[in-house]
Amino acid sequence: MSDLTKEINRRRTFAIISHPDAGKTTLTEKFLLYGGAINLAGSVKGKATARHAVSDWMEIEKERGISVTSSVLQFEYDGYCINILDTPGHQDFSEDTYRTLMAADSAVMVIDASKGVEPQTRKLFKVCGMRGIPIFTFINKLDRDANDTFDLLDEIEKELGITTCAINWPIGSGKAFKGVYDRESKSIVTFSDTEKGTKEGTTNIVPVADEASLVATIGQEAADKLLEEIALLDGASEEFDIEAVRNGKLTPVFFGSALTNFGVEIFLQHFLKMTTTPLPRKADIGVIDPVENNFSAFVFKIQANMNKAHRDRIAFMRICSGKFDASAEVRHVQGNKVMRLSQPQQIMADERKILDEAYAGDIIGVFDPGIFSIGDTLCAPKEKFVYDGIPTFAPEHFARVRQVDTMKRKQFLKGVEQIAQEGAIQIFQEFNTGMEEIIVGVVGMLQFEVLKYRLENEYNVEIRLETLPYEHIRWIENKDDIDISKLVGTSDMKKVKDLKGNPLLLFVNPWSIGMVLDRNKGLESSEFGRW
Repeated sequence: MSDLTKEINRRRTFAIISHPDAGKTTLTEKFLLYGGAINLAGSVKGKATARHAVSDWMEIEKERGISVTSSVLQFEYDGYCINILDTPGHQDFSEDTYRTLMAADSAVMVIDASKGVEPQTRKLFKVCGMRGIPIFTFINKLDRDANDTFDLLDEIEKELGITTCAINWPIGSGKAFKGVYDRESKSIVTFSDTEKGTKEGTTNIVPVADEASLVATIGQEAADKLLEEIALLDGASEEFDIEAVRNGKLTPVFFGSALTNFGVEIFLQHFLKMTTTPLPRKADIGVIDPVENNFSAFVFKIQANMNKAHRDRIAFMRICSGKFDASAEVRHVQGNKVMRLSQPQQIMADERKILDEAYAGDIIGVFDPGIFSIGDTLCAPKEKFVYDGIPTFAPEHFARVRQVDTMKRKQFLKGVEQIAQEGAIQIFQEFNTGMEEIIVGVVGMLQFEVLKYRLENEYNVEIRLETLPYEHIRWIENKDDIDISKLVGTSDMKKVKDLKGNPLLLFVNPWSIGMVLDRNKGLESSEFGRW
C-alpha cells in the first residue's frame, strides 16, 4: 500500500449536528481531549468569566453562548486523523450547516435524552437524507433524568424515518445512572463521575452473565430491570448492518454524558471502526476517486475577519482527492487561473498552523484575496472539471438595509458583499437599478442581528433595517429565454437580482407564485439557487 493510500485511508471526516443545547459542542471538546488536542474542556455558556468552548470563536458567539458559524477541528487518535466539522445548532444558521454537511462523509447526531427529537434535529436530518450520508446517534445527558429508552428509539424511527440499532444501553438516568451495557461484549461499563473537563474516571467492566457481580455493582433493582430490557432488546431490535448504516438507512445509537465524559470514548472507538474512509465525489466528468485521482478540492465556506487584527478572509476547502502540496500550483476552475494557494493552514477554531501538505478528507483554510466563491472547484493544473454545485436555501425573511452615515458607503458595500459571499446572508438589488438599494434575505431572523453586529464591529458601519413583507422567493431557471422586463406579475411581486446578476422574484403570498407561472407561459422557476 502506498503512503498516499495509507494517509487517505486513515482520515475520517464528519460533522456534528444537533438541536441547540443538546450538548454538541461539549461532545466535540471531549473528542479533542482524547486526541490530546486540548487539556481542559471549556464551557459554552455565555458567562463573561467562563472559559469559552474551543470551537466557538466569534465575539457574538462568546456573548450569546451559541455557535453561529461552523468551525473545523483536526486531531489524531489511535492512528486515525480526524476532521470534525462543528456546526451551528441554531435553526437560523441551518444553511451554514447544510454547506458543512456537503464537506462531510458522515454525521453524528446528538440528541438530548430528556427532550428526544426536536424541531431542528428534524430539519438537519432531512439535509443528511438529501445527501444519503451515514448518521450515528449519540443520546446525551444521561446524567440527568431521561425519557424511556425504548420511547427515544421509537421516536427517532417515527420522526426521522430511519431504523435504529442500539450498540449499547443505558442503566438508569439522572441520579440513578449506573453506566451502560455493551451488547457486543455482553458486559456493563459502570459510570463514575469525573472532575469536569478532564478525561474519563475509573471504569469497571462486569460481565452480565456473572449475576452476583452484576447485583453487587449496580444493585438488585437495576440488575432486574437491565436483564428484562436486554431480553426485550435482543428480541425486538434491528440487527446491526454496516451496509444499511453506510447507505443512511440505519443509525447506530450510543448513550452517555458528554458533560461528565461518560460513554464518549466508547462511542468514538466504535464510530471510527464503523465510519468510512473519504468517499468519492460527483463531478461533471463523472465520479472522482479520493486515491486514484490527482489533487482536487471544493470551497464550502468562506469566513471574513477571522482575525480582526489582520482583516483576513479564509476560504475553507474540502480536499476530495489526492495530496495537496503547498509548493505546487493548482487550477482554480471558475476563475480559469493556475495559481499557488496562499498561506494554506489547518484551522483549530481560531488557532492556525501553516501546512506543507494535506490529503483527501482533510479540510484546509487558504487566504482568499476575494477570488473564491462557495462551490468553487480546485484541481491539478492540467485538469479541468467542476464538482456538483452547492444549493442555496431560499431566504424566508427580507429587509431593506441602509447605512446611517452616508459617508461610509464604501465600507458598507464592502461589508455587506463580503458577508454575503460567506453565505451568511443573501443580497439582492432592484432589478433595474445599481447598488443604491440593498435588500437582504436570511433564513432565520437572528442572522439580521449577526449582520448588524458584524457591520458595526468589523466594518465600523451602523445600519438600519426595514423589514419587508416578502416571504417567498423564486430563481428564474430559463432567464435567457425570458424577457424579465415584460413579465406579467402580481401586486405583491417584486423583481430583484442577486450578486451574480441572476433575476429572482419575491412574493408576499405563496399563491401568487402559481398565478405568475400561469400568466407567463414557458417561465421556469426554482426555490433553490446554486452557488
